[in-house]
Amino acid sequence: MDTVIQAIEIFALVTGVVYLVLEILQKNSMWVVGILTSTACAFEFAITHVWASMGLNLYYVVVSVIGFIQWRKASEAVGEGEIHLARLPRAVAIWSAVLFVLGSLALMQVLRAAGDPAPRLDAVAVTLSVIATWWLAQSYLQQWLLWIVADILTTTLCLSTGQYWMAVLYTAYIASAVYGYFHWKRKGKYLSLQVE
Repeated sequence: MDTVIQAIEIFALVTGVVYLVLEILQKNSMWVVGILTSTACAFEFAITHVWASMGLNLYYVVVSVIGFIQWRKASEAVGEGEIHLARLPRAVAIWSAVLFVLGSLALMQVLRAAGDPAPRLDAVAVTLSVIATWWLAQSYLQQWLLWIVADILTTTLCLSTGQYWMAVLYTAYIASAVYGYFHWKRKGKYLSLQVE
């Protein structure tokens, strides 16, 4: 079983790195690669009983479909190969903060009852990642800042649960989020009309 777990972690690492490159370049194909990575990660987290992170990766699969559609529309509006950005509405930022606090607190209770090995860390990282993923699908520049924090927390979670290959993947995610933020900020073009 350890060999299977390691193979899944390595697969997630490899596809995760491909996903990172495609995300930074804002290529729509990243959503397809993201489905593969998220499916592998969900299985890995299920095996290790890190339930919130498993659920998060299943959520990633669903949002990948939404993101694929949103980005396709945005690419048509801005032009193929251009990094398209949308402005983060104040209401979205406020509701996201409320969701983060309430979602983290509620999820902590559920994870404690489920026997999660690190319920606080898992809940906070997952709730922040849910918000960051939605912001990514909407092309908000600030999603990268959320990812930096979420990926630091998830790296810590993986190290604390002995998932060392996953920790390597999330460390790469941290570096890519820092780079992605500056790359999108420098090269991005804001859409004149929001894509809904």
